[in-house]
Amino acid sequence: MAAITTAGASTTATDSRPVAARTTEAVKEYGKGDAMVRALDGITVAFGKGQFSAIMGPSGSGKSTLLHCVAGLDRLTSGSIHIGDIELGSLNDRQLTMLRRVRVGFIFQSFNLVPTLSALDNIVLPLTIAGRKPDPAALAEIVRITGLADRLKHRPNQLSGGQQQRVAAARALASRPEIIFADEPTGNLDSRASTDLLDFLRHAVTELGQTIIMVTHDPLAASHADRVVFLADGRVVSEMQSPTADTVLDVMRHLGD
Repeated sequence: MAAITTAGASTTATDSRPVAARTTEAVKEYGKGDAMVRALDGITVAFGKGQFSAIMGPSGSGKSTLLHCVAGLDRLTSGSIHIGDIELGSLNDRQLTMLRRVRVGFIFQSFNLVPTLSALDNIVLPLTIAGRKPDPAALAEIVRITGLADRLKHRPNQLSGGQQQRVAAARALASRPEIIFADEPTGNLDSRASTDLLDFLRHAVTELGQTIIMVTHDPLAASHADRVVFLADGRVVSEMQSPTADTVLDVMRHLGD
């Protein structure tokens, strides 16, 4: 049975596992004066290593803003974010770019593949940019669990939407980042392709020890995670361990989504 915890303004990583990323009193504001919007309102939350975490909440709850700030794609107005032992606010733009390139991976709703490159070249592109060669055994394992072995020479326009998103997911994994951030990764996929991608992400955590933090509006997608953190009005309001689609949907109904 799923366990639900009312978390108020803060929540911590579970199972006493090491922390991959954390925020402390994170505030993000947009605009000024009467037009100011506080997207994040003092969030303190931690995400454990080797854990698949989902972030959910009604539209405007701050879930994508939280993901983008933790991933180093946007900066806080106040408070702090750590990836491992590195505080992101202490980094300049060049250092932040290097951290994103080396320590994190991204999967977005749009696939962001280079149309002129093969699937294989897209997968290893971050390593190529960094001047690194892929580990053959690790790459073979990623190709195996994504089921892309017979599509590696194909360009994106020769692949289905689900296959393109699996290429994007494989690309995120290829450099073996500390954390993968996934922002609505199933948003452009049909139900079959969504299930395939989520199964792949689940395997990446279970078999490869990957850490994944995913924003989603879909209770079925969230049910693949180990833990769900729920946001409303820029604050953490509850969390759930071992979620199911039904238990997640029940919480979301109470949050007004």
